[in-house]
Amino acid sequence: MAAGFLTHLACGHIEVRSAGSLPADQVNPAAVEAMAEVGIDITTATPRVLTTEAVQASDYVITMGCGDACPIFPGKTYLDWQLDDPAGQGIEAVRPIRDEIRKRVQRLIDEIRAPRT
Repeated sequence: MAAGFLTHLACGHIEVRSAGSLPADQVNPAAVEAMAEVGIDITTATPRVLTTEAVQASDYVITMGCGDACPIFPGKTYLDWQLDDPAGQGIEAVRPIRDEIRKRVQRLIDEIRAPRT
């Protein structure tokens, strides 16, 4: 959901990579439905394993409870978003998670776009 929002809200101005330390076989159907409700199609998304190369190539690394499984490199901005896991949840439980992710993604975009002093 975060990658879907970032891709949509940044309008192509931010390169988005999405991966997990233990990715599922498919995107959560309730997450797909919740995102469709706000006009974002993530049906073609494929869960991927987080690689060292992906982290090295990124300026920002957003984790969601990744812990020791996530590689750490100097000079990267790391944010750990503590969120409820939507896995196995129905649409009613996923909607508030989706809405919180949208808020955090928008704040991240604002931070990335803010002039550095």
